[in-house]
Amino acid sequence: MVGTTISHYKVLEKIGQGGMGEVYRAEDTSLKREVAIKVLPEPSTKDPQRLARFEREAQLLAQLNHPNIAGSHSFEHSDGIHFLILELVEGETLAERVAKGPVPVEEALEVCRQIAEGVEAAQEKGVIHRDLKPANVKVAPEGKVKILDFGLAKAFEGETPVTDISQSPTLTEEMSRAGGLSRAGGGRTGWTDFWTCSLSNSKTAQ
Repeated sequence: MVGTTISHYKVLEKIGQGGMGEVYRAEDTSLKREVAIKVLPEPSTKDPQRLARFEREAQLLAQLNHPNIAGSHSFEHSDGIHFLILELVEGETLAERVAKGPVPVEEALEVCRQIAEGVEAAQEKGVIHRDLKPANVKVAPEGKVKILDFGLAKAFEGETPVTDISQSPTLTEEMSRAGGLSRAGGGRTGWTDFWTCSLSNSKTAQ
């Protein structure tokens, strides 16, 4: 993949890999900027329902615009390859930072503050992360915090197929009901992210 060109994106290097696919640094030759490309696993893209659900989630998450949330630019496909174009965030993950040793209290509090602001901004639009953890938070050298993969991991899991956006795994239950729609079961609320955030960051300051 490295050295090839997908659409108008020149793949420069591999920078990560997870259950959702491989992530590459790439050059957008049209806009002359660097981006991150997340290439989805080929077997999963052959499932029409899963692919459609993931595309809906990408469209929803692209509406999030906050300095503490890594941007999602577009969901594209070319030559049979499906991929996400994401903001390229420099720096190390919070997990990598913590692995180096205890984080000073003041630094940990600042990280927590920025994470909370990003989470709050998303929840104001009815979107929850559901997979908030140190590995999904990046800290730039100058201290700017960016939350990665808002909802994308849960959108890509093999959950029960859904047919409308009210069943989106990243919409809060309250937002799902805002349009007069409801679902059985419950369990998705904005407190999910804040609870996870408090647990993750309590470890950061230890």
